[in-house]
Amino acid sequence: MLTPAALPALQRAIADAGLDGWLLFDFQGCNPIAGGLLGLQGMVTRRIFVWIPRDGVPSALGHAIEPGPWRSWPAAWQHAAYSSWRELEGAVGSMVRGRRVAMEYSPGDAVPYLDRVPAGVLEMVRAAGAREIVSSGVLVTRFVASWTAAHLASHRRAAAAIRQIALDAFTLVGERARTARPIAEHEVMAWILDRFAREGLATDHGPNVSAGANAANPHYEPSADRPRPIVPGDVLLIDLWARETDASDPATVGVWADQTWMATVGEPSARAQEIWTTIRDARDAAIRKVTDDVAAGRALRGGDVDDAARAVIDARGLGRYFTHRTGHSIDPRSLHGAGPHLDNLETREERLLVPGVGFSIEPGVYVPGEIGMRTEVNAFIEDGRAIITPDHYQRELIVV
Repeated sequence: MLTPAALPALQRAIADAGLDGWLLFDFQGCNPIAGGLLGLQGMVTRRIFVWIPRDGVPSALGHAIEPGPWRSWPAAWQHAAYSSWRELEGAVGSMVRGRRVAMEYSPGDAVPYLDRVPAGVLEMVRAAGAREIVSSGVLVTRFVASWTAAHLASHRRAAAAIRQIALDAFTLVGERARTARPIAEHEVMAWILDRFAREGLATDHGPNVSAGANAANPHYEPSADRPRPIVPGDVLLIDLWARETDASDPATVGVWADQTWMATVGEPSARAQEIWTTIRDARDAAIRKVTDDVAAGRALRGGDVDDAARAVIDARGLGRYFTHRTGHSIDPRSLHGAGPHLDNLETREERLLVPGVGFSIEPGVYVPGEIGMRTEVNAFIEDGRAIITPDHYQRELIVV
């Protein structure tokens, strides 16, 4: 959040990046990075700009009919209102003229999670006199995607909880699979959601409980309209994500934990064992890349970790079935966050994984109509070390 207390560190980072300032833009939520950093409350239906200079105080620009969201804007900082487009463009010019400006922009849309400012707004800012517009990626990583110690503690509690819930769910499936009434995918999903509620965890949707060939769809959603019993011989994927919440204050939430676990009902086939070993080894190659490079102080891009995991799956002849990135950013606000992703497939992720950022590591293999498997842990980077959660993650295929 942009506050007077946070401003000095942010301005040092702006100066270190060789920038004159960071120009935040939002219009009806098109830029969640700016929205999350500003935290404006109330009706914001018109364009807003906030200029954070390397020196001096920030200045905000909002529409004259919407003063309410700015009531909490620090009194010592500048705030102006506009009505006409001429006033808007003139005020933007006074912010950026002759300056090197960071915005939520990714050249060539290389990282769409960062590419939030419309092309027309970039054109307007250039026409207003900005000397150069560059990506705000390094600032977003440090000041939007970074966790605090409290965030890490909350994440680790959630990670431990959902790990146990996943293991208990597999036990339930195994017990029911050999009865006259095996449990269905959607019933396991409901059971997990009930456990979340009882343990003070919240989620936005899901979880994904996929049996057999259904797991070959990475975004499968079980449904009571298509009940699928889980029976002996099935491969079962459970992907679950949640964060702490305070029932007395629903606005108080922690950082997401996101895990995927794999089991078979009965002894696994040779094919299932082959695919499990492949994705596990790919996950572990990614973990080694992260932990070794962080410990050695080497610069590490998200795309580098994706390459490390993908090389293992490619070498086993299954590369064409690994159809998504290796991992996604997890930031304090979002499960799929604004920070660096582990991706050199879907996007060209060149941002560095630096202390303070968290992300998932989740390679998978999906053979349509046959089988799907994924294994997922989370990682957080501190100075000199990487923390992997949960503390005890899956090493072997679970048999129930």
